Amino acid sequence: MSTVTDTTTTATSLLRFATAGSVDDGKSTLVGRLLHDSKSVLADQLEAVEHASRSRGAGAPDLALLTDGLRAEREQGITIDVAYRYFATPRRRFILADTPGHVQYTRNMVTGASTAQAAVVLVDARNGVVEQTRRHAAVAALLRVPHVVLAVNKMDLAGYAEPVFAAIAEEFTAYASGLGVPEVTAIPVSALAGDNVVAPSAHMDWYGGPTVLEYLETVPVVTDPTADPARFPVQYTIRPQTAEHPDYRGYAGQIASGVLRVGEPVTVLPSGRTSTIAAIDALGQSVDVAWAPQSVTLRLADDLDVSRGDLIAPTAGAPQVTRDVEATVCHLADQPLLPGARVLLKHTTRTVRALVKDIPSRLTLDDLSQHPAPGRLEANDIGRVTLRTAEPIALDPYAASRHTGSFLLIDPGDGTTLTAGMAGEAFAAGPGEPSDDEGWDF
Repeated sequence: MSTVTDTTTTATSLLRFATAGSVDDGKSTLVGRLLHDSKSVLADQLEAVEHASRSRGAGAPDLALLTDGLRAEREQGITIDVAYRYFATPRRRFILADTPGHVQYTRNMVTGASTAQAAVVLVDARNGVVEQTRRHAAVAALLRVPHVVLAVNKMDLAGYAEPVFAAIAEEFTAYASGLGVPEVTAIPVSALAGDNVVAPSAHMDWYGGPTVLEYLETVPVVTDPTADPARFPVQYTIRPQTAEHPDYRGYAGQIASGVLRVGEPVTVLPSGRTSTIAAIDALGQSVDVAWAPQSVTLRLADDLDVSRGDLIAPTAGAPQVTRDVEATVCHLADQPLLPGARVLLKHTTRTVRALVKDIPSRLTLDDLSQHPAPGRLEANDIGRVTLRTAEPIALDPYAASRHTGSFLLIDPGDGTTLTAGMAGEAFAAGPGEPSDDEGWDF
């Protein structure tokens, strides 16, 4: 019998993490230092960075150039697009998303953090927590990133002073607590000098915690598919109708969450028709059990009308089908989102027409209060919306599932992504409300 096992910190475990922070806080330099000092940079890449640094008059290699690859990024010394990097150590594999700091590129931070299991938020030790730091903390909380690292950078320019670090750590963790962030770990670093990035710093003997890499290598990333309800968005219906497979009818897709087993009663949504899983095909073989994020083909005991956009879920614990959606959203487009707007709502593999009925509130980042009836959401605003869809959708609360509780609003005219949405109350604790979690570490 097939079994499902937990994945903890092993040589084959994978951690997805994102970096964020305000402009010039040193994100790209930190990432470059992390790659360089962990021996994850190829010789020709380092040579190209050294050449580019010399041409700009720098006396030492500018490690930020390892991630800032766009010409505009190198010319301006900023990050514009999300830069993905893949590297590994003997303890773990990593997918890193280096996200921009400018407020107009916050939408890219949403992209990079949407699948992250950890977020590294940088703060310049000279400037402390600024508005963009709070915005990135709010986005991490909104997207339910389970682990947040506060990297207080440029400690070399603050004299490696412990009081400077302690004050910033206290302010940030208090703010994050109000957002319901479940875990914050604060680390004093100098990305330029390499202090506490990969190797412990000789200048901060008052700090006894992990380096950034040590934290990333050891932070628990437990993958237990059985902890979440099973959800299977159908991508494609397979009907070969060949002499070898005259009656084959399978439904292909990727399991978004949970575990599916042969013989299990399931419901097809939004139709509500029920059947039983007759077979599961994975990599050309029949298996008795499959779990997220495997790509499989399901065969049902009954011939049902199932197509792309339908959701197959165990009958016990199937999500509710609705046309009325209340959600917290981050608006991504330059054009404002207005009540009455007609949009497309994309949820898993299903896309339906929808109407923005109301925008009840917008989050004020300074004090985490809700500004009532703002009338619109501008680019990078976080707010509450109510929607009405033309067709029913099987939507989970985002608090229960990051996969099937999220959606996108799309411009039906040109296909532009307008808004990223999280169904229900996305924050773990309401903004401004205290968190019950006592596990703060700074």
